[in-house]
Amino acid sequence: MLFFNGMNCGPEQYQWLAINLVERGLVVVVFSWIAENLPGIIALTPGVDLSMLMPNAYGNGPTASALPTLLAELEHLQAEGILAGLLDLDHVILGGHSAGGRVAIESANSGFFPQVAAAFAYGAHTAAIMQLGYAANTILPLPDSLPLLLMGGTCDGVIANSSDRYGVEWEQPITPIQRTFHEAIVGGRNDSYLFLLKGANHFSMTDPMDMTTGRPFLDFPATHSSAELRHLMAEAIALFIETHACAKTTATKTLQQLFEANRPLIAAFEQK
Repeated sequence: MLFFNGMNCGPEQYQWLAINLVERGLVVVVFSWIAENLPGIIALTPGVDLSMLMPNAYGNGPTASALPTLLAELEHLQAEGILAGLLDLDHVILGGHSAGGRVAIESANSGFFPQVAAAFAYGAHTAAIMQLGYAANTILPLPDSLPLLLMGGTCDGVIANSSDRYGVEWEQPITPIQRTFHEAIVGGRNDSYLFLLKGANHFSMTDPMDMTTGRPFLDFPATHSSAELRHLMAEAIALFIETHACAKTTATKTLQQLFEANRPLIAAFEQK
């Protein structure tokens, strides 16, 4: 599983998730990518190819600029070293948080990368940035060729307070994530999921919290235990991967049971 961080979020903030998934038999890659994604601004990024977000290019290629390099490194690790011969490179999962989640789900196209099997994102959506030339209130389509899991929290202040760049005021913090699920994905295979957590905010996905990332001041306070929310996220992600990338026959039933058993923490669960 390749995990794409949020802007200015260090890979150590996702170690908790990596450990959880490694304990279940997965190999997890987190990374640091320094780039000038915006003119004059050099930062720790998930690797965003702005040229592929432009109206004349969107959908014709991946928006994750770091992905080809990461896949090449996996080939190297498969050839030599401690992981040689142990990687299943025909079933690569893409995941990410915030901007990293967006490039993960936008790049999860078997036509771009046949080795990619599924993708998930937390705190991400495909609302179009007006500065790139899009009309206000536009939701861009996703490739919709692979299983997807879209997650978010009802207290996501970063999404709520960043709506101006999309030319709209969101009704709720989760509105663009819901719209991405309903409008950007055709569905019909029952392998796309919307999973919204009550009381989770934008940085509920990270641990430890880092106030230097430049966005926490926008966030709303989480109203549920961070540890409890992360546990539920990790279980949902693991079962999604086991169902759609590892072909574990019992995982689908367990995924449904997970949502039923945690209804007090779940704002919405949809499948299509």
